[in-house]
Amino acid sequence: MNVMTYKGFAARVAFDAEDEIFVGHIAGIADIVGFHGSSVDDLKSAFHEAVDDYVETCRQLGREPVKSYSGKMMFRVDPEVHARAAKAAELAGKSLNQWAEEVLSKASERVG
Repeated sequence: MNVMTYKGFAARVAFDAEDEIFVGHIAGIADIVGFHGSSVDDLKSAFHEAVDDYVETCRQLGREPVKSYSGKMMFRVDPEVHARAAKAAELAGKSLNQWAEEVLSKASERVG
């Protein structure tokens, strides 16, 4: 996964071989904001412009640019993974929720 960051915003970037351009989308916001460029420099400029425009638009609309989350997550995992995670949590003296929050927090620190 290729990630760019600017002013606290992160974006996922991919190469579109058909159009021969780099394409990115800002993550963690309520809206869909994309950008593209034919070179790394073009892509960076387009990303910075997209973030700046998005923040300004949110300011004009009087709303927060970052998506809010409830803190509740529900997802399915392989039963063997569930068993190993429950065992790891128990051995750490924590509930599965506490343990999972720590693991997810550490893993997500890499993307800001």
